[in-house]
Amino acid sequence: MLGGVDSSVIMGVAGAIVALLLGGVLSLVETAVSSISLARAEVLVKDERPGAARLLKLIDKRAQHINLLVLLRTICEVTGAVVVSAVFVELWGARAWAFVGAVAVVTLFTFVVVGVLSRTLGRQNPYSISLASAPVLLGLTKLLGPIAGLLVSAGNFITPGRGFREGPFATEIELREMVDIASERGIVEHDERRMIQSVFDLASTSARTVMVPRPEMVWIEADKTAAQATSLCVRSGLSRLPVVGEDVDDIVGVVYLKDLVAKTYHSDNAARLARVRDVMRDPVFVPDSKKLDDLLEDMQGQQVHIAVLIDEYGAVAGLISIEDILEEIVGEIADEYDATEIAPVEDLGDGTYRLVARLSLAEVEELFNDAQRYEEGDGVAEPFAFSDEQHEEVDTVAGLGAYELGRVPLPGAEITTAGLHFRYEGGRDRRGRLKIRSAIVQRVDEHNDETQKVEDND
Repeated sequence: MLGGVDSSVIMGVAGAIVALLLGGVLSLVETAVSSISLARAEVLVKDERPGAARLLKLIDKRAQHINLLVLLRTICEVTGAVVVSAVFVELWGARAWAFVGAVAVVTLFTFVVVGVLSRTLGRQNPYSISLASAPVLLGLTKLLGPIAGLLVSAGNFITPGRGFREGPFATEIELREMVDIASERGIVEHDERRMIQSVFDLASTSARTVMVPRPEMVWIEADKTAAQATSLCVRSGLSRLPVVGEDVDDIVGVVYLKDLVAKTYHSDNAARLARVRDVMRDPVFVPDSKKLDDLLEDMQGQQVHIAVLIDEYGAVAGLISIEDILEEIVGEIADEYDATEIAPVEDLGDGTYRLVARLSLAEVEELFNDAQRYEEGDGVAEPFAFSDEQHEEVDTVAGLGAYELGRVPLPGAEITTAGLHFRYEGGRDRRGRLKIRSAIVQRVDEHNDETQKVEDND
């Protein structure tokens, strides 16, 4: 071979070894940083271990550091593989067995050095390795961290479903796997496993996914009396109500049942004379995109139990309470109303149906049009349909009641619209709140065109 070729081969081999060894070092540091705990790091700080304070910085933004380490390790491994392939081609030409040999060498070296040796040493000596590498790693993260973060965001964008906000390389993933293993071995019960996994999910779940949406909000006007507010609390089963001014987007406060009782308990006149605005507290507004873990921490810090969610356009999107967030962890508790699932449509005879509250208006139209064709034959009558305005404003049977009444319907509320009479049914949910679950629906006189409303009984 020519001397130039020999020197290039030597440089290539040396470069490949350096790249793969550097990948092993990065894997070593990655494993070590993943293994250190906050409690142990705090003990080292109290013991005045030199450099221990840097461990707290690593743990505080562990996901960012691990993302960068994974990126740099990937670059080193790919570089090593490319250089080894180039060396094999230089020595033996572009033959198939040359590429096979390059793959075999890189795979063997990467598995032994990066996969086994580095990770074993990293798990055996996590604190000493993290202490030694912390200054360099903290500096690299400041310099290159945004690049790794951008690539993680790109990966989440093309990932079906929900990605991980801080990347899939963080310790959280390993902890999830540990919980799964503990569950398989019987150390952790199934319900306990689900609760632990739910705690992790809080960081990637937005408030809008668990809120009480705007159409289902129960609210009261600021100029109503304390007696009316107390009555609404009792009928709805709610202990806290949002207070509105001109409209639902103008939430001016939150009234608590215990404040109403304290205000009116010692005087009958106070219940009739006191206004809701005199008893309400200031509302807390948060964006509906806020993650549940951050929201729970904020609500605990501010000592509030209910918050108003605002969408990107500044309109009220819904409400959320601490109880709603906690249910994401412990799950819903079935009560007597959840014992048997309500069928979407139940034929009660004589053209009367029980419809589940979440049934869409389109399905209601289809149901009554099918019944009409069965009774009268095709083309005999005009197709039944809700108005365009109703379709634009609401989607479900429950939403239709809220739209026509101007507030969330309670059990017993009735409306007549579009040739149909709705009588809403329901009961108390797992937290004692009155909630609509279904509606008895039947046709009414075709000449009764005007919408009629019957409020729920006080």
